[in-house]
Amino acid sequence: MTSTLNDIETLHHLIGGEAISTANRTGAVYNPATGEQTGTLPFADATTLGHAVDIAAAALPGWRATGMAKRANIMFNLRQIIVARRAELAAIVTAEHGKVLDDADGEITRGLENVEFCAGLVHHMKGESLEQASTGVDVSQIRQPVGVVACVTPFNFPVMVPLWMVTTAIAAGNTVILKPSEKVPSAVLWLAEAFREAGLPDGVLNVVHGDKETVDAILDEPRIKAVSFVGSTPIAKSIYTRAAANGKRVQALGGAKNHMVVMPDADLDAAADAAISAGYGAAGERCMAVSVVVAVGDIADDLVARIGQRIKDVKVCDGTTPGADMGPVITAASKQRIEGFVAGAAAEGATVVVDG
Repeated sequence: MTSTLNDIETLHHLIGGEAISTANRTGAVYNPATGEQTGTLPFADATTLGHAVDIAAAALPGWRATGMAKRANIMFNLRQIIVARRAELAAIVTAEHGKVLDDADGEITRGLENVEFCAGLVHHMKGESLEQASTGVDVSQIRQPVGVVACVTPFNFPVMVPLWMVTTAIAAGNTVILKPSEKVPSAVLWLAEAFREAGLPDGVLNVVHGDKETVDAILDEPRIKAVSFVGSTPIAKSIYTRAAANGKRVQALGGAKNHMVVMPDADLDAAADAAISAGYGAAGERCMAVSVVVAVGDIADDLVARIGQRIKDVKVCDGTTPGADMGPVITAASKQRIEGFVAGAAAEGATVVVDG
């Protein structure tokens, strides 16, 4: 399906509080439930990123000197803004990621936990001291911001992961370059505006969009002192290697899927319910998704039958539909890849119990 030009929103970077669009390279943003293009997204090149770093570096001294109480108050304000408008934010998540509204709202709750944690930074940022660590020697430990830091966040949690990374970095006195997944940019722009409304000075949080070229520019930019990433394992390894070689602190979290082990004495109805919830929630696009169920002993056939019965009751549709259990996967390419797994399973010796 296609959209008319009037329906397609032109999105932007947010640098120093200013909406900036670069026309050299762009990407399309889609509603995965309909396949319609909903937005056009500018991709940042090294020049645009350099401008964002200029702004973040200029904002750093003032933000670092800002008192802890004022930083904490901004976090309190941010929490109130998100709580008051969480339905609006959840709808944005569903429109670009596809997860059902209840799941999107749950993601916001998890993100708010970290906002609340950072509201207590007056305590968390305390250092330590030890008198007479050795004869005549006292030891003191203080916590100071690293400087300009970058956060590269994934498509599967457009609110939760940015709030986990960004609030902690900002609360500690750093300034931030945030590069969200190009598939789900609008939730991050919403959050950045909420930060401004909460009282965060311009330049402390800057949003740039893009793809590998943009991320490579982040990894090679010497003024960015630390990088935090969540995504696939191959990309995590690549980012860790390149950023570390450039002398940056790196947090690179790769893909994670769970195995579920069902013992012979388990409640099989409860186990089947748990398998469905973990496998189909958020279309399986989360780190806590169960990809493999291991049945111990002679319970496998009974467990598979119960799971098969429940799969038929999973309501798969647009995430905004009341009673929806599962929305679409993120892209048409993802859908095709999953269909290929199902189509190839029988040829590899598997028994296909339920086929879409």
